[in-house]
Amino acid sequence: MSQGPLSSLAQIVDAKSKRISSYDRAGGNGDNIQIPKGQTATIAEIEGAGIVKHIWITISCGDPLHRRNLVLRAYWDGQEHPSIEAPIGDFFGQGWGMEYNFISLPLAAAPANGKALVCYFPMPFGKGAKFTVENQGTADVDAFYYYLDYEEHASIPDDMGRFHAWYHQETTTPESDMGDVENEWTIFGPFANNPSDQFNYLFCEPEGKGHFVGVNYYINCPTPVWYGEGDDMFLVDGEPWPGSAHGTGTEDYFNQSWCPDEHYCHPYFGTARAPGRLNDSPRFGWLGRTHVYRFHLEDPIRFTKSLRASIEHGHANCLTVDLASVAYWYQTTPSKPFPPLPSVAERAPRPEIGAVDVHRWRDAWRQSRGGGLQYGNER
Repeated sequence: MSQGPLSSLAQIVDAKSKRISSYDRAGGNGDNIQIPKGQTATIAEIEGAGIVKHIWITISCGDPLHRRNLVLRAYWDGQEHPSIEAPIGDFFGQGWGMEYNFISLPLAAAPANGKALVCYFPMPFGKGAKFTVENQGTADVDAFYYYLDYEEHASIPDDMGRFHAWYHQETTTPESDMGDVENEWTIFGPFANNPSDQFNYLFCEPEGKGHFVGVNYYINCPTPVWYGEGDDMFLVDGEPWPGSAHGTGTEDYFNQSWCPDEHYCHPYFGTARAPGRLNDSPRFGWLGRTHVYRFHLEDPIRFTKSLRASIEHGHANCLTVDLASVAYWYQTTPSKPFPPLPSVAERAPRPEIGAVDVHRWRDAWRQSRGGGLQYGNER
């Protein structure tokens, strides 16, 4: 029998469909809540067993980085630590606190200009669920609108994992056996070897039994050289490198090829933001902010004890890149607590490098060679 996204639509299910939303309880049109800065709002608290089926959110806030500064958390079955913890924008596929359209099957940011945040990941629970939003930003949230649609069930089968999502960020440094050299594309000599995942950028490292279902990956590249020679690596149940699933390059893992720099949105994978194709005007190489995504909806990566999912930052981890991600997976509970969420100051995105910065690089290089006539490609 087909297992596609519509395969079970005709099945009659013994459940009640319910919704929690921000509608005006007085019957008026004030269909939102406010979240003062420094406060946490519980937007849903459900008893018993069920499955969250759909979430929609839109926000009005004077904080220009409110999508990085509002933190979404979810708790299943009375567990004290969250199973979802991420800046709200990054969770829904919006990097750097920005707003832009994003299309995939489980997550979307819809018009106007990505202001509508949408999730269709099913989220089962057996003994209750709780969703909160913490305002860690600089301004009150004037209006927070939301729908949370769920099914109420008598019980949930034992083989249904609990949904998890974890935000991670890191500004990497070169870690290859060449030392502090950004040797992408063998610019400064032969490639180093990397028979390890030790210095890789980490997507997630859960413990328990479950399956990995995808990642949103936000890359702020400070060089015009291609950032994506790094291999993806999945080590299952404590196995040694190279692991059960070892890839051949960043764009390959994200189902693309040959150093792409263009928008492409497939239901399962794509590039939601590409600096070289904003307004259809090419920029300087791969410099700037790129958002790619990959969802393993047909090919989940299964583990019985643990998983270490990671990716190199440049071949053999040779690049400085400002990276952030949200990984998504299902697993048994209790799950281990996440590492502490980076602070608001740490989460603030680094500004993009512009033409003035590049000109300063050129002038510093000219002066390092004595000034005068230095065109830029002399060696």
